[in-house]
Amino acid sequence: MEDLEQIFLRSWRESHLTEIRQYQQAPPQPFPPAPSAAAPVTSAQLPWLAGLAASSCNDSVHVIECAYSLAEGLSEMFRLLVEGKLAKTNYVVIICACRSAAIDSCIAVTGKYQARILSESLLTPAEYQKEVNYELVTGKVDSLGAFFSTLCPEGDIDILLDKFHQENQGHISSSLTASSVTKAASLDVSGTPVCTSYHLEPHSIRPFQLAVAQKLLSHVCSIADSSTQNLDLGSFEKVDFLICIPPSEVTYQQTLFHVWHSGVLLELGLEKEHMTKQRVEQYVLKLDAEAQTKFKAFLQNSFQNPHTLFVLIHDHAHWDLVSSTVHNLYSQSDPSVGLVDRLLNCREVKEAPNIVTLHVTSFPYALQTQHTLISPYNEIHWPASCSNGVDLYHENKKYFGLSEFIESTLSGHSLPLLRYDSSFEAMVTALGKRFPRLHSAVIRTFVLVQHYTAALMAVSGLPQMKNYTSVETLEITQNLLNSPKQCPCGHGLMVLLRVPCSPLAAVAYERLAHVRARLALEEHFEIILGSPSSGVTVGKHFVKQLRMWQKIEDVEWRPQTYLELEGLPCILIFSGMDPHGESLPRSLRYCDLRLINSSCLVRTALEQELGLAAYFVSNEVPLEKGARNEALESDAEKLSSTDNEDEELGTEGSTSEKRSPMKRERSRSHDSASSSLSSKASGSALGGESSDQPTALPQGEHARSPQPCGTAEDGRDPGEKQRPRASQGPPSAISRHSPGLTPQPDGSLSTGQRSIQVSVTSSCSQLSSSSGASSSSVAPTAGTWVLQASQCSLTKAYRQPPVVFLPKLVYDMVVSTDSSGLPKAASLLPSPSVMWTSSFRPLLSKTMTSTEQSLYYRQWTVPRPSHMDYGNRAEGRVDSFHPRRLLLSGPPQIGKTGAYLQFLSVLSRMLVRLTEVDVYDEEEININLREESDWHYLQLSDPWPDLELFKKLPFDYIIHDPKYEDASLICSHYQSIKSEDRGMSRKPEDLYVRRQTARMRLSKYAAYNTYHHCEQCHQYMGFHPRYQLYESTLHAFAFSYSMLGEEIQLHFIIPKSKEHHFVFSQPGGQLESMRLPLVTDKSHEYIKSPTFTPTTGRHEHGLFNLYHAMDGASHLHVLVVKEYEMAIYKKYWPNHIMLVLPSIFNSAGVGAAHFLIKELSYHNLELERNRQEELGIKPQDIWPFIVISDDSCVMWNVVDVDSAGERSREFSWSERNVSLKHIMQHIEAAPNIMHYALLGLRKWSSKTRASEVREPFSRCHVHNFIILNVDLTQNVQYNQNRFLCDDVDFNLRVHSAGLLLCRFNRFSVMKKQIVVGGHRSFHITSKVSDNSAAVVPAQYICAPDSKHTFLAAPAQLLLEKFLQHHSHLFFPLSLKNHDHPVLSVDCYLNLGSQISVCYVSSRPHSLNISCSDLLFSGLLLYLCDSFVGASFLKKFHFLKGATLCVICQDRSSLRQTVVRLELEDEWQFRLRDEFQTANAREDRPLFFLTGRHI
Repeated sequence: MEDLEQIFLRSWRESHLTEIRQYQQAPPQPFPPAPSAAAPVTSAQLPWLAGLAASSCNDSVHVIECAYSLAEGLSEMFRLLVEGKLAKTNYVVIICACRSAAIDSCIAVTGKYQARILSESLLTPAEYQKEVNYELVTGKVDSLGAFFSTLCPEGDIDILLDKFHQENQGHISSSLTASSVTKAASLDVSGTPVCTSYHLEPHSIRPFQLAVAQKLLSHVCSIADSSTQNLDLGSFEKVDFLICIPPSEVTYQQTLFHVWHSGVLLELGLEKEHMTKQRVEQYVLKLDAEAQTKFKAFLQNSFQNPHTLFVLIHDHAHWDLVSSTVHNLYSQSDPSVGLVDRLLNCREVKEAPNIVTLHVTSFPYALQTQHTLISPYNEIHWPASCSNGVDLYHENKKYFGLSEFIESTLSGHSLPLLRYDSSFEAMVTALGKRFPRLHSAVIRTFVLVQHYTAALMAVSGLPQMKNYTSVETLEITQNLLNSPKQCPCGHGLMVLLRVPCSPLAAVAYERLAHVRARLALEEHFEIILGSPSSGVTVGKHFVKQLRMWQKIEDVEWRPQTYLELEGLPCILIFSGMDPHGESLPRSLRYCDLRLINSSCLVRTALEQELGLAAYFVSNEVPLEKGARNEALESDAEKLSSTDNEDEELGTEGSTSEKRSPMKRERSRSHDSASSSLSSKASGSALGGESSDQPTALPQGEHARSPQPCGTAEDGRDPGEKQRPRASQGPPSAISRHSPGLTPQPDGSLSTGQRSIQVSVTSSCSQLSSSSGASSSSVAPTAGTWVLQASQCSLTKAYRQPPVVFLPKLVYDMVVSTDSSGLPKAASLLPSPSVMWTSSFRPLLSKTMTSTEQSLYYRQWTVPRPSHMDYGNRAEGRVDSFHPRRLLLSGPPQIGKTGAYLQFLSVLSRMLVRLTEVDVYDEEEININLREESDWHYLQLSDPWPDLELFKKLPFDYIIHDPKYEDASLICSHYQSIKSEDRGMSRKPEDLYVRRQTARMRLSKYAAYNTYHHCEQCHQYMGFHPRYQLYESTLHAFAFSYSMLGEEIQLHFIIPKSKEHHFVFSQPGGQLESMRLPLVTDKSHEYIKSPTFTPTTGRHEHGLFNLYHAMDGASHLHVLVVKEYEMAIYKKYWPNHIMLVLPSIFNSAGVGAAHFLIKELSYHNLELERNRQEELGIKPQDIWPFIVISDDSCVMWNVVDVDSAGERSREFSWSERNVSLKHIMQHIEAAPNIMHYALLGLRKWSSKTRASEVREPFSRCHVHNFIILNVDLTQNVQYNQNRFLCDDVDFNLRVHSAGLLLCRFNRFSVMKKQIVVGGHRSFHITSKVSDNSAAVVPAQYICAPDSKHTFLAAPAQLLLEKFLQHHSHLFFPLSLKNHDHPVLSVDCYLNLGSQISVCYVSSRPHSLNISCSDLLFSGLLLYLCDSFVGASFLKKFHFLKGATLCVICQDRSSLRQTVVRLELEDEWQFRLRDEFQTANAREDRPLFFLTGRHI
């Protein structure tokens, strides 16, 4: 048939070349290798080639060629059928190859077996159940029962059972429990029996789950960050969720358990510490008839809480994809049909901006069609465990899924985990022929139940029944019954018996329960009927055992999930057409899927069934090592019989071998016990060792003594990791004590030898009465006796995945691969609810990743009309995807529930983090050095400063801002500083210690960075329908400035939406000025002062969104950026006005930005005065203030003071968050505001004392957020060269000019800690590219003309940094000598915290402190101008040995300055005392000269 497919494919390719070529542009190698791409296949050649391909099929495929129509071929086929000529033919291919028309063909299925499977697979699940029910109710199956009774020579099995029951009543039960009772009793004296193997897994998050949670989070963030505005994470304060699951009680309880134990409800703040189970149930929705009410409540809740992000999790999302339109047709029959579509795809969910839907499934294929709602970019696939052989995440457990199960069947693995039962299949086939009218599922179920019945009887003392069961079933039964005997506590194994059809499951349950009762095995193992609609029902005896094992004291406790059956010996009959995500315990040992039906011929169904066996095994043991040496140990435990039943074992074994030729071949792979059961038949191969065993040995020891192949625990294949160990210690003990056992490859043994080997090593599980046998073993080959303690079967169960038995049909499909190595099962139709777009399509490839598979299905499948996505017809267009819908897919049982619960936690943490910010929280420094004058501002309740009072306040020279902790102190009139008063300077390594911060919740008045999107900000941020995104214009603006001696050319980038703030010569013409309001304006709708924010390196993180801070008020905000950063700032802030500095300032510091802001503002004030004067407005009425704000100001606060009286010392105060609008309008409304040059706010700190806010106003330094009067400060400039402390320098200049600085102590600004950009943008590196060593501050200066390494940094920055760290080299006398500061003329430079400076201004009429009684320890002259003369310097007195430092732009200026200021009269200079910054000549270094006072 495969060759035939190839021929058809090749023929089809010729006629569909265009479509193929179109497809081939996408995935690589889409087609399997065709015979040859040479010539096209003609219509005449096709039948001939088809016949040729079919010739090798032994008449299984017959080809009929017809000339006119398919009807002609069909009549020919019927004629052949009637004549009996197609007796051996299973398929008839009819080809109608007309020369004119396209080739027509069809395939008829004529084989009885094949036709039966095909017809049964065409039934819907409902029709299938109905058919089976009909056969059970009408008694059609009775003939099957009658046939079974004829098979047993001793008569009807039920008669045998009754006879056995009467004979053994009272005896069997005591003998069977003897061993476990004895052990338990011996331990009960000292307390409860203890089993070291049994432990319940603690709840923990594995690295993989954490990684997936993070991937989910990043996808949600990418939805939020996209320009589509589909998710505004910034507007959410918390996370809520609802998990929707299929209507399975066990899955429901299991999910409740996960939610409860994950702690997610506490972490999300949804529940308090002591929550009840009823509260947890609010968050899990079982999609049954009552789901609608609960879901409506969820929708209502989401509507009422717009600031909560609701995550709607659709777990097991491949279930019930039926469209709600189908539900409308069949609503009477089943109300749950189409429920998922009605609830999760309703308009409210799709449109709610605060609901994100997450579909979670192991089988996403039906959600990956051409019409899917989920964007391929919103798919998250479980990551591969290793990449290029390297483990990506270290985990102590290894996941064992479908691919690992398939791998175990390949050669080189001794024990395949996937098997089929050939004797069972043979019997089913025979009965199928005998009872053609019965549904094959009925036959299979009855045969399997019969096998279990016979096996239970054989193990319980009716050895003759071994002939009526299969070896596989016997192995399962023996291990089930014997596993509890190996454990002091009676722990056992679970056998999963999958019976999809509920009526048949009920029949199987009743029959097995009846057999168990007749064999008196009720207390040995439990039989549980598990169906989706009902919970777990376990007998009282076993509940008591589980409570004891799990240390549960609640007498009312009952297991509600299969996971809670850990260690319980039981058969779980698992019914329901589809598993619904139920997890199984680690004690699961066998997955008996022999009854899964033909609906499994779909990829989802098949993988879903096999997913039941998916398992985590302990990673401690290497999984592949020595796989072949395992024969003994594994099979040793599998098979057994009752006391001394070697004869029967042999007989059954040989008949089994004869019955199924496959067995002989597969015995090396341990196809169950067939090999071991043939011990007698092939005993001669090893000289009859099995019969030569010492008869004194109990059967168990006898059965496992010789070990021809040796074994090693470390070498066990995953395949057998979980076999119950029947009364056997760790096998490694055997190999350690048996040096004579040399491992041999399997191939060196004949089949017969292998059979013996397995039989003689078979386990002692069959002991029914001899408890002593379980404690020892022997290895005669090595001539030693090895004593082993009995060991709980769970030990090995935890290290080995379960063994899976499949129907032969499914087994062949799963293990066979196509030419690329891909299992054929993967090429099946992915889901019954979808169909292929074309019969001829490229094949999936083994190398495809999950993402590529998704794209494949998205291209080649479409939903059927009944599928809920059928109506979504946009076919891959981006707008057809729902923006807030994600799909998480991962293998079954791998931990997806834990991953998405962890995702909820990290999402919640991120939202909290988005609403929180780290702000600097540092105490003001130098408080104890504050001016102690007679003057304080004592009118404590004044809202604004009283001008006359304020003028009398002395200026506080001391810096109190904690960011200047390492700055030099400034001396003033009243200060007497003792060395110890000043805090010790931080050690150099402490300079980089993280400054103290506090985490604050963002208020509604916060400033935001670019990551904030909310409905209100859309227009402010530039997302406005009237304006195209990024629509802005560039305007040049020039003004001359005499100090620079040239014209300054600036550029404004002005968005269209902000043009009303400016005046143009004509619309779209030359920019003339920026509009300024009038002093007399009293409107509360806008802020009068334009705000300028200089910024660098913070296009993403700068807080430029002032919409909320200004409480929506109109304001003018200008970002001041460097030319090279213009484009990136424009990209992130399309609706902001930018002032672009000239390119010469690209490497300048913040001083240059401040300088240009102030000069531009004054020039603009002049222009506005002239413009508005023409309109009759007086020049003094134009508003002269601007705001210069740092880009990290995040929130603003006001202190409310409740003072009892004007002078009362006792007053209470509280601080609250207010808008910047409130603060600005309050300050702008101050009377006499025109008389103040500089206004500012206190920096917030949680450690603020009452004394700091007691006085409402201070005359002191202002930083961070200042309101500047550009009119009053016309003649006071910022130093455009400065990088550090430029605000302190400017404050001192303003004060010395006789102007007023006022700080509003009752207002404070919070500064966010931003770890990128700002002053951190400047990196000092060597100009020599290959020199990667760090440059230390001592290297920032050098002697002129030396061969020092030059640095790539501005000279001014090197100077400031050097003086900050090493100024003591220039001013040795000044170190810690605060009584004798360094005299600094016209500038403040930071000389480090150990040196004090005294600032004086050389300007005429300036305010300076009285220096007549001060002796200075040094003199600093920095770029001094003509105001500094020799006579000015002669006013000051210096200590003997005081040092001088003169800094100039070049060496000639240096000499001229020395001469002009007559410095050589009092200062001594040496040639070697000349230095320069470590800059190359082209970088214009600064030069300085040092000297000593004579």
